Amino acid sequence: MRLLACVALLAVLSACATSAPPRGARGGRGHRITNLQRAATLPWMDGGRCVVREASHPWPVLAERCYGALDHDRLEFHDTKGRCAVASAGAAAVGIGLCVLAAPELVVGAVVVLGVVVVAAAIQEALDGHELRHGYPEEVGAAQGTKVSIREGEAERKPELEPAPAGQDWQPPVPPGVEDSTRRARCEPVPVRHSGGDAAHDACADRFPPNRYPGMDVLVGGVRFDALQVGARVLWEIKTHQFDSYNAYVQKQEVERELKQLDKERNAAAACGYGFVVGVSTEPHKDALLGLDQTLNVVVTGCKR
Repeated sequence: MRLLACVALLAVLSACATSAPPRGARGGRGHRITNLQRAATLPWMDGGRCVVREASHPWPVLAERCYGALDHDRLEFHDTKGRCAVASAGAAAVGIGLCVLAAPELVVGAVVVLGVVVVAAAIQEALDGHELRHGYPEEVGAAQGTKVSIREGEAERKPELEPAPAGQDWQPPVPPGVEDSTRRARCEPVPVRHSGGDAAHDACADRFPPNRYPGMDVLVGGVRFDALQVGARVLWEIKTHQFDSYNAYVQKQEVERELKQLDKERNAAAACGYGFVVGVSTEPHKDALLGLDQTLNVVVTGCKR
């Protein structure tokens, strides 16, 4: 009986592995980065070490070898395409989950993650290492063999000295309107240390989007943002002050002041082909902002002071 179950499971994995590759997938380094980006959206029990070790293999192989390292209590698998029916009673639930996860293309609703995912440390370091090597070629020698970190001196890097982007494998393609090489160099995200000295605010900015650079703000188009979302061209501004405790007059003054800042940030983000989201702690703060500008994308984070 066990032999039949194994045969069924192998048949399922074979079907998943031979499906058409995802649009835009590339071999070599780009293939590895694509796998790391996809894995970054999942919860891992081992800090992502298995993913980093297997990232150069095709995604179905990575999924099979690292399936056991997932936090299964936070995952739900749904066979939305009906391709995993073979893995029924004989192969047990593990076969269905593995088949769904191993599908080369991302299918909406196939893998549901419960709760907010914080990118596993090993995966984050691998992605940071890729960006440091390919975004700042002159620093390769200094970065090799060390834990990836962004030097404070980069905060003072002048736009005209920023190198043109060497690769953006970790995020979606730049929209057609942002093809000028000079503008692209200026629009490359440059991580800089959080500036506010507010631990609660910084923790919210790192956790909620989640932040592509934990512990860092990011400069895009010469404007500082609180976070760059993992795996997406979306910049975030985070607000965590106690807006609800202000009287009506102070609330009005506050949102008017904030809108001037948000307009500047949204314009800079749009000019570089990024989306822009404002994260606020409470519904009243969201309502106050949308009351003055309904075009804003405002999300309630629930972050506490």
